Amino acid sequence: MSGLDLDAYFDRIGYRGPRVPTLEVLHALTAAHAQAIPFENLDVCLGTSIELDADALFGKLVTRRRGGYCFEQNGLFLLMLAELGFAVTPLSGRVRLGRPRDFTPARTHLFVRVALDGVAWLTDVGVGAASLTNAIRFDVEGEQPTAHETRRIVREEGRWFHQIRYGDIWADVYEFTGEEMPFIDRVVGNWYTSTHPQSHFRDKLMVARALPEGRRATILNREFTLRARDGRVETRTLSGDEELLAILAEHFGLVFPPGTRFPIPA
Repeated sequence: MSGLDLDAYFDRIGYRGPRVPTLEVLHALTAAHAQAIPFENLDVCLGTSIELDADALFGKLVTRRRGGYCFEQNGLFLLMLAELGFAVTPLSGRVRLGRPRDFTPARTHLFVRVALDGVAWLTDVGVGAASLTNAIRFDVEGEQPTAHETRRIVREEGRWFHQIRYGDIWADVYEFTGEEMPFIDRVVGNWYTSTHPQSHFRDKLMVARALPEGRRATILNREFTLRARDGRVETRTLSGDEELLAILAEHFGLVFPPGTRFPIPA
């Protein structure tokens, strides 16, 4: 037990439901977290250190009402689920969104396996615009609808692939072996993603949030996108730093002092 304040966490994500380790609660918490706490790498853009201990995660994402990337988002979610009595295991993966199969990305993704009544479920509130809004079965084949996109887990080449369906196309979200990711491995992965010159978190500004009715909002550098459940997309280029700050506050609940500047590509 982490001793962290469940009441404060539930207030942060707007959850008012039961506090028991059931599948219904797991689905509800996944949806509430993904819609309330945005995925973002803004501290990396600002050159601020990313800390992963329990107090740092809670202080940033809950108390200071910021967001974070996978090590922060799923790190906090792991703690909160364990606090409620869920049987949780941190798993590692290689993010493949937009990457071909012949490229090998670093194993720098954290997500969560949950065991419920002998059934394995996966939940993931930290994979940007592909974050889950309900848990999915690990040990089942075929399509799995979610509150947003349809997903599936496939076994190929000795690995599992978490896939998302965009229209008629299945795209890899990440691959994984089922290997546990202990805290020290998350520390090493976090150091790479936040400091290595070739980490894509270093040269891109990324913000994403799941919205009600299957919608999503994202920012990539200067492009702000609203995506509907049916795939319709509205994108516009932000005019400058002040509009970026306004969009962060209005659509993602991220408030920064006036004059804050993010060193991102134009």
